[in-house]
Amino acid sequence: MAPLPMFFDMIQKGLQPSFWWPVKFCVATTLTTYVLSVITGNVSQVDRVWTFLPTIYTAYFALLPFWPKEPLLYLWPHTPTEVATEVGQRYSPRALLMLGLVTIWMCRLSYNTWRRGLFNLHDEDYRWAILRKRIPAWFFHVVNFTFIAIIQNIILFLLGLPAHTAAFQQPAQLSTSDYILATLALIDIAVEFVADNQQYSFQTYKHTGVIETNEWPGANIAWTPEDAKRGFVTRGLWAWSRHPNFFCEQTFWVIITLFPVLAPESPKLPALPVSSITPFWPLAPALVLCTLFFSSTLFTESISRSKYPEGYAAYQQRVAMFVPFLTPVWGLLLKLQGKKEKVDAILFARGESKKDQ
Repeated sequence: MAPLPMFFDMIQKGLQPSFWWPVKFCVATTLTTYVLSVITGNVSQVDRVWTFLPTIYTAYFALLPFWPKEPLLYLWPHTPTEVATEVGQRYSPRALLMLGLVTIWMCRLSYNTWRRGLFNLHDEDYRWAILRKRIPAWFFHVVNFTFIAIIQNIILFLLGLPAHTAAFQQPAQLSTSDYILATLALIDIAVEFVADNQQYSFQTYKHTGVIETNEWPGANIAWTPEDAKRGFVTRGLWAWSRHPNFFCEQTFWVIITLFPVLAPESPKLPALPVSSITPFWPLAPALVLCTLFFSSTLFTESISRSKYPEGYAAYQQRVAMFVPFLTPVWGLLLKLQGKKEKVDAILFARGESKKDQ
């Protein structure tokens, strides 16, 4: 027997049958992205599939009754006969709703990834090039294998787990919490789309000096040479959060994670001591993703601060990293210190736009 099938047979022995195919697929994508990164010298392979993998895992769990009992091809999705009969034969409306929301999320992220050129096989996230220069070559290879390939693929797998829980809850109909969370998720996606568009509009103006006239809603901002000189966007949603897109991204997956947790059929958690972390396992997808975003944002901001020492330091003092409701608090603290006017002048001075000329 070939080594890879033997490995798959070994790991599935300790798993629930409903996890057999997703874990195999996760291992396959991990190996594929790593090998491609080594062959091409481009470690952004996981970035290119980031937009699709959470949707694939969510779709598998939400559509368990749809898949055949045996794989049609190698790694073809299927529902083993060992999966509980009611789960393998009856769709969960909650899981289907979550699939619809994650699909909308995928379309937004795929569009933004496409227009930024990251689907181009030759492009690589600029942060990896900077990291290469900061650490020894051998250690970068370790980072590529352990973090970029393995850990990121595991995180993408974890994002599908809420749909797995929802599929096994088998509600007869959607609950009030489902409708509320779905509404919040759609609002979140819309706000993130606006943040993406404002950033893209600014970067276009910064590099070309042209203000596009057919912007998406929320991004029709009259940028000025002063904005371009500053080097980073501080208007629109970015005046309230240094990373409104990252904030919305984390919030979206917190919402998805909460669907099965807040449902009337929420996971039956064992009675354990207060000190035990086991009851928090349903929150693992959101917690892990938020940890990733926080750490990567610290690295991103270290790059920005090295490029714009005075301006970005002022931005960090004035505007909250993620949560926009904290920005007025930072402003009040600066006002009490007598620094607010100076910081605001650095960040929000606009000058005259081409539209005004």
